[in-house]
Amino acid sequence: MTTEDMNEQGVTGEFKTADFAAVDGDDRPYRILVEAIKDYAIYMLDLNGCVVNWNAGARRFKGYSADEIIGQHFSRFYSEEDRTAGLPQRALQIARTEGKFEAEGWRVRKDGTRFWASVVIDPIFNDDGALIGFAKITRDLTEREQALRELERAREALFQSQKMEAIGQLTGGVAHDFNNLLMATLSSLELLRKHIGDDNIQALRLLENAVQGAERGATLTQRMLAFARRQDLTPVRVDVPVLVRGIGDLITRSLGPSIAIDTRFPLDLAAVTADVNQLEMALLNLVVNARDAMPDGGEIIIAARNRQIDANGPAGLAPGNYIALSVIDSGSGMDAETLGKAMEPFFTTKGVGKGTGLGLAMVHGLAEQLDGRFVLESRLGKGTTATLWLPAAGPQEEDIAAPAAPEALAESRPLKILAVDDDALVLMNTGALLEDLGHTAFEAMSGAEALEIFKREPDIDLVITDQAMPQMTGVQFAAVALAERPGVPFILATGYGEVPAGTETRFVRLGKPFRQIDLVQAIAQAMEQGAR
Repeated sequence: MTTEDMNEQGVTGEFKTADFAAVDGDDRPYRILVEAIKDYAIYMLDLNGCVVNWNAGARRFKGYSADEIIGQHFSRFYSEEDRTAGLPQRALQIARTEGKFEAEGWRVRKDGTRFWASVVIDPIFNDDGALIGFAKITRDLTEREQALRELERAREALFQSQKMEAIGQLTGGVAHDFNNLLMATLSSLELLRKHIGDDNIQALRLLENAVQGAERGATLTQRMLAFARRQDLTPVRVDVPVLVRGIGDLITRSLGPSIAIDTRFPLDLAAVTADVNQLEMALLNLVVNARDAMPDGGEIIIAARNRQIDANGPAGLAPGNYIALSVIDSGSGMDAETLGKAMEPFFTTKGVGKGTGLGLAMVHGLAEQLDGRFVLESRLGKGTTATLWLPAAGPQEEDIAAPAAPEALAESRPLKILAVDDDALVLMNTGALLEDLGHTAFEAMSGAEALEIFKREPDIDLVITDQAMPQMTGVQFAAVALAERPGVPFILATGYGEVPAGTETRFVRLGKPFRQIDLVQAIAQAMEQGAR
């Protein structure tokens, strides 16, 4: 539009009209072109920022009719907070002084909804160089912004998954080595106890302190293994209300008198498939965490419900029947940042020495290993709901029979036993435990050395071998040995659940660190299995 055109329309120095039509026919193609653009909002502003005209794209984006918006200030499209901050006026000032304003931000439609917009404001001058108004172009980038946000979330989820996997591998390796150290410590203390008389009170007290410290270390290691999803589990059919009642006294003692417990279980609650001991430990962890979130007391709800999950269930949860076991508190809750880190190993909001930061990580690892999920929901000042999603037990699943009493399992006759472990401390102590039981122990520090002894000693009754050994694992050694002499019982001693799939039922498992009574039970079980 030329200066002559504007003068013919009564425009002197700035836009005054809402009519988009050009005066002569030469400008009509431009008007048609601008009106035809539907993906961009194009409109003209006067010197004060009031809308004097806009195209069909602007009407579609904003939702206003021309009668509602022509003559209104363009700040109407900004949010209340942006208007208060003076962003519309600043945009015009930048366009006036710098020749262009360009930015992205949230804008508001007539119905109050927001969309992410790219905005460009250019100054318009007449033939004499005087500023007469502004041209403003807006593009709706909401879909692009949503896609970018989804991509960023996916990248963050991948990074988090990779980080947790790396930490899990590191944790599993550390726990394996730590278990070997605890194995040597506990077995040495156990044997030492037999050589200290009952009248030596001070020595017995110190010995008991050392045992308790080692056992606490073993508990910590189990939590590390649970997070890394490498612990040995014995999944059985578990009745959740019965399990909760069974540890009711322990829960009550752990919480103290200022915390009330309310249990809510439907009568038709299905059983779950889980490891009893680990599920009890996970539940106790969640209850204690809930207690710590309510220092002034309150109520903790333990509830469960049947849920059938389809493809739209919690992330990563396969469709099927589940039990949602929740521990709910009304405590301090967590903000978004804390909630995002809560299940990371070694993260804790408790003071130094008051928490390992492995409790929730352990629960998370246990749920994953049982093909379930652990979900935390929390709001600052509104409490926390911690939910374990566990697979419901099928009707064909049977309970695993309880193990027999230790005295019923004890092997009475002396045996010739080959002990194999690449850790010298563990090997020495395993041999000492066996000899203390009256057995003859042959010791080997590798699979190759063990094979030599196995071939040399044809009357070996039983083999106890570590699984994670260099060059030849325990399972590989067993395969070679059994090919030569089928039927010899094998015990796999493992620092964590690293036994290959398919071997769980072929060998008796003995988790490290083990006590002498655990060794007695494993020997009796292996000999009974070998006699079948």
